[in-house]
Amino acid sequence: MIAQNVKKLLAELPLGVTLVAAAKGHSPSKVLEAVQAGVKIVGENYVQEAIQAQELVCRQAEWHLIGHLQKNKAKKAVKLFDLIQTVDSFELACEIDRRSAEIGKVMPVLIEINSGGESQKSGILPENAPLLAREISNLTNLKLAGLMTIGPYTSNPEELRPYFTHTKKLFDYLAGLNLSGIEMKYLSMGMTDSYHIAIEEGANMVRIGTAIFGSRT
Repeated sequence: MIAQNVKKLLAELPLGVTLVAAAKGHSPSKVLEAVQAGVKIVGENYVQEAIQAQELVCRQAEWHLIGHLQKNKAKKAVKLFDLIQTVDSFELACEIDRRSAEIGKVMPVLIEINSGGESQKSGILPENAPLLAREISNLTNLKLAGLMTIGPYTSNPEELRPYFTHTKKLFDYLAGLNLSGIEMKYLSMGMTDSYHIAIEEGANMVRIGTAIFGSRT
């Protein structure tokens, strides 16, 4: 079933849109099945789940961190992941930069945008993103590669459209600043219920879990 789901998604996604298989709560064997079916990037929310999955899958795929990163997990994260999608403060950026320097790595990161301005969610407010982008541009072992957003929880995905639209405008604005060491390459928006709308609003990376793996048990 997972293999069929992956093949259907890959056939459906427009050219230039990258699929990230959001593996939160799913077993390493399911992740391996998705990778063998054609998934090129696995998204993990937690460092520990990534460690377990990588023991089985190894480097058959790229690995993205798509959950909130605590500073005390940065040392492990820079070794595990090829891209961190959830940088939301300069303090976290500095810690990732420091830990990346220790292993001679330049870590690509996305700034996580709290597009709904929700106090209970991680992510930086949109109006604060340009300053964070400028600060990251001064770090030697970090490379800003784009933005990520989730948007507020809603039972009607159409309600997410304005949040995706606003994040795309911010993405374009930051790209236009031409800051040194920054390549605005990825706009990561949209999950199983909302990825169609996200793509219509400019997403070129989608994080899909349920439509690949089924519901989490």
